[in-house]
Amino acid sequence: MSLLQDLHRLGTGAGGWLAQQVAVRVPVADMDARDPDYIRDNLPFTWLISSLWYRGEVRNLERIPAEGPVLIVGNHSGGNMTPDTFVFTLAFTSFFGVERRFYQLAHNLVVSLPFPGAILRKWGTIAASKENARKVLERGDALLVYPGGDYEVFRPSWESQRVDFGGRKGFLRTALDAGVPIVPIVSIGGQESALFLSRGEWLAKALGLDKAFRLKALPISLSLPWGLNIGDMAGHIPLPSKITIQVLDPIDLHERYGDDPDLDKVYDDVISQMQDTLDLLANDRTFPVLG
Repeated sequence: MSLLQDLHRLGTGAGGWLAQQVAVRVPVADMDARDPDYIRDNLPFTWLISSLWYRGEVRNLERIPAEGPVLIVGNHSGGNMTPDTFVFTLAFTSFFGVERRFYQLAHNLVVSLPFPGAILRKWGTIAASKENARKVLERGDALLVYPGGDYEVFRPSWESQRVDFGGRKGFLRTALDAGVPIVPIVSIGGQESALFLSRGEWLAKALGLDKAFRLKALPISLSLPWGLNIGDMAGHIPLPSKITIQVLDPIDLHERYGDDPDLDKVYDDVISQMQDTLDLLANDRTFPVLG
């Protein structure tokens, strides 16, 4: 029980200061932390990882508006290593150029930590909040959001072929209020980079991590090099699963659904379109990991 006891102390004792930073402090984004020069200098190395390890393939990037604000909405896989984010961010930056401002929302805990937070902030990763999303879109920039968050990214591996936002519709209100199109993107392969067994929602609640760190999941997985991996706090070595991402056509919510749409209907339509695409991607996959 020593690991569970350590995690409990992290949420209630020794990690109290960090917990306060995560749960109480308003995570205002530092938009200038994104560093185009740093991104440009590291493109060759990141391309090497994407090409050799993940065999990353992003289709139809030209469907994303070439300029102006846009909310890119994706399904999420791969635990804390999030290979889908890695592959898509690299592809977007390479396609549109490092000077186009592109940001990705992530859990505040990830952004607050010295590592990997300092590196991620240089790539444009900011804390997930309505205020930060609004700020990015008002500046006319591109923003990537994963509505499913930790709920989806830690789903069991046998649910890898399912788009599951957990009923979260905030991204629709964000796009409507900002008057920007949404562009759905659908990925496959990330949930094959480890064997995810459980979200561990009951464990996160029992340890108080849901209140201390806003963590609704404490996943249980089998992964390298740990074997049994509880929490994925230190990450893991992902299996070299092939990551394929399909970009769908932009959706102007006001044009398609009117000025006061039924968000439940819009949500169901978007999820259905993404799920149909994921089904097609899954049908093209011959073997897990190998793709």
